[in-house]
Amino acid sequence: MEELELYNQKTFEDLKHITEDGVEYWYARELMTALGYSKWGNFIKVINKAKNSMESTDIVLSDHFADVGKIVEAGITSKVINDFMLTRYACYLIVQNGDPRKKMIALGQQYFAIQTRKQELSEKQFNELSEDERRLVLRDDVTGFNKKLFKAAKDCGVENYGRFNNAGYMGLYGGETAADIKKRKKLGKNEDILDNMGSTELAANLFRITQTEERLKKGDIVGQILADKTHFNIGKKVRETMEEISETVPEELPTPEKSIKILKKEKKKLENKAKKIIKK
Repeated sequence: MEELELYNQKTFEDLKHITEDGVEYWYARELMTALGYSKWGNFIKVINKAKNSMESTDIVLSDHFADVGKIVEAGITSKVINDFMLTRYACYLIVQNGDPRKKMIALGQQYFAIQTRKQELSEKQFNELSEDERRLVLRDDVTGFNKKLFKAAKDCGVENYGRFNNAGYMGLYGGETAADIKKRKKLGKNEDILDNMGSTELAANLFRITQTEERLKKGDIVGQILADKTHFNIGKKVRETMEEISETVPEELPTPEKSIKILKKEKKKLENKAKKIIKK
């Protein structure tokens, strides 16, 4: 989480500008450097991809990507270079369409993978949650996004969902299938591996799920074999990112003592107890 908080601060808050009317915005060329791009020609391709993804909605492009010119010194003369004023949402789309091999892009994709939930909770509230509370939040998110992933997989022609699911796990866990993970965690027959992951491991799986869904939705991946391969490769990239940033891979993360089912039961008991106290 510290890496993601640092990403948010360094990549966005430190680069943010505010108009006289109090509207926040970012310059594309400043964001380009922060995200690890050195050539505007390469970065403009990412911007165009972000624009294309927005064009499929009813959102007005110019509200989020405003063309601006900046005057820069060029020896004894000056020249105008193209730039964009970007909204936070435009920055989000750019990160989602960037090269995940770049560390800051990979961090950004992971950061935005949990933003849906953070919009419901203030960032301060989320960061102050206990480990068990974070697990409950992320587990619900994984459930919701898994449904979206399987819909995208179905639209691509996937028929064997078990094989497709295992492909993602194998990429993320260095070849381990869901059954292998369950065995390593020493779980019972009816126990769910996702219910027995800490918040970091759940976040890694959420990243794998959301990025695979986004990739499949582009529509150019057709059939079980290609979908499986895509899921595997994205899982592998998430693994490589974790290894680079924290020097830890998913299978090395500890299994929590309490499962999500137990945490939910305990939470329910506390809520019922609180209700009885209030009634008295």
